[in-house]
Amino acid sequence: MAHDKKPGLFAQVLGDIGAIAGGMKTTIKHLGQKPITVQYPEQKRPVSRRYRGLHKLLRYEDGLEKCIGCSLCAAACPAKAIRVVAAENTEEQRFSPGERYAAIYEINMIRCIFCGYCEEACPTGAIVLGSEYEIADYERPDFIYGKDRLLVPAPDGSRRPVAAGATSSEE
Repeated sequence: MAHDKKPGLFAQVLGDIGAIAGGMKTTIKHLGQKPITVQYPEQKRPVSRRYRGLHKLLRYEDGLEKCIGCSLCAAACPAKAIRVVAAENTEEQRFSPGERYAAIYEINMIRCIFCGYCEEACPTGAIVLGSEYEIADYERPDFIYGKDRLLVPAPDGSRRPVAAGATSSEE
């Protein structure tokens, strides 16, 4: 007959003392180090160079939008968080240098996984992921960012900031 050998009481006590000693070693190792507490939101820690935060729609130096409404960013998005509706530029109203522009450009920040595929797919470099990371809000519709929130401001008022009627609430 084989007996199940259970560790003795002495072995159990030694194991517990070893675990406590390991925890104390970790505590003592960190005892002399400076604390890394940050007083957020007054102090913000710098993000890494490759951090992918909130999206930005860029402009050219003359104020025209870089987005040409090609929808490649929406096609590349694995979360299907981007919606682009293109419209034709006219000579009277020109928003981008090409034939088309994005009349509606929306990103659902609840769906977005910040993968950066939209940035890689854009042929004009219009969409980039910036370093801003504060996206808290109270209502679900406020997480759908339209051109009014994504488009960087025009330099010195050279062009309208957003195409007429292109807000995030438009269907």
